[in-house]
Amino acid sequence: MIRLLLCSLLVVSPVVAAETEETVVFSSGQDGYHTFRIPAVVATQQGTLLAFCEGRKSSGSDTGDIDLVLRRSSDGGKTWSPLEVIWDDGANTCGNPCPVVDESTGTIWLLLTWNSGNIHEGKIQSGFGADSRRVFVSSSTDDGKHWSTPTDITSVTKLPEWSWYATGPGAGIQKQHGPHAGRLVIPCDHKIPTAAGTQFRSHVIYSDDHGATWQLGGVAPRDKVNECEVVELNDGRLLLNMRNYDRSVAARQICFSSDGGETWTDQRHDPALVEPTCQASVRRVGEVLVFSNPGHPKSREALTIRLSRDDGKTWPESRVLFPGSSAYSCLVELANERIGCLYERNGYKQIVFAVVDCDWVSQGME
Repeated sequence: MIRLLLCSLLVVSPVVAAETEETVVFSSGQDGYHTFRIPAVVATQQGTLLAFCEGRKSSGSDTGDIDLVLRRSSDGGKTWSPLEVIWDDGANTCGNPCPVVDESTGTIWLLLTWNSGNIHEGKIQSGFGADSRRVFVSSSTDDGKHWSTPTDITSVTKLPEWSWYATGPGAGIQKQHGPHAGRLVIPCDHKIPTAAGTQFRSHVIYSDDHGATWQLGGVAPRDKVNECEVVELNDGRLLLNMRNYDRSVAARQICFSSDGGETWTDQRHDPALVEPTCQASVRRVGEVLVFSNPGHPKSREALTIRLSRDDGKTWPESRVLFPGSSAYSCLVELANERIGCLYERNGYKQIVFAVVDCDWVSQGME
């Protein structure tokens, strides 16, 4: 069932704290939802910010009645529209938003996942059964005001032996350089049940025809990784930045692709990107790579922004955006090379949009 629900207008004035502009976009209990989680944000060609997340009806659980919801901002994140429901399938789970903007057409593509609301992640079996984890895509051609009915693309983006599957969380990219320029690339992850135990793996899907069709890209060389984001380097290679379950190093894992995401090589830890096993975000803002995550080796706290000026080789500049409880985040490039960060905080009670710039991060090192 697809519906747009215009709820009571909630425009929140931004508050200024520690040289940042911050606005609460989603808050527990708002519009009849118990909890909001899994933030994703993109800027459209017209400069509108689209903030997506999961609206969890009855609890904070990853399982159950979960809708995909959206709020829009036309003033750089200072104020936000009423909440809209993009996808509500009754008591089932609709989520894991991963949007990407096609800069050549203006279309916003939104990759999503679905499963029965009665089945927990650990119980989802391999194959494409009626209640299995499935992959969908929706789109908007009018700056995010209206959305197409989600289309099932599971058969071309998921292998039968995979069980769990997630798009994002976060946002995809469009390649700018090289023979695959224009390709839309969406980071994803999946699980593979084996006799030796379940493998956690990262992969991508992509489109070379402006979202008309999608296909499965390459899988990271090794397991013990899942939720990931992708960024293009100056030489046209792609870097996949992955949540890490190999706790021999309490930091992210990365790997690289020289063919637009069709194959991946050189998987390894990046010790500079400390993490407590959590989702993270990476984006290019001008010539700088920007990274956000809870910058603590064990706990989801201290949401930190890091900068790399050498295509991810080093991350010497960092600053804590929020010192308390914080988890998933999504970065977006704003006008004048400012940085937007949509992130979870205060024990998943809020999703907040913060605006900073590279100078703010650099000043934190002085």
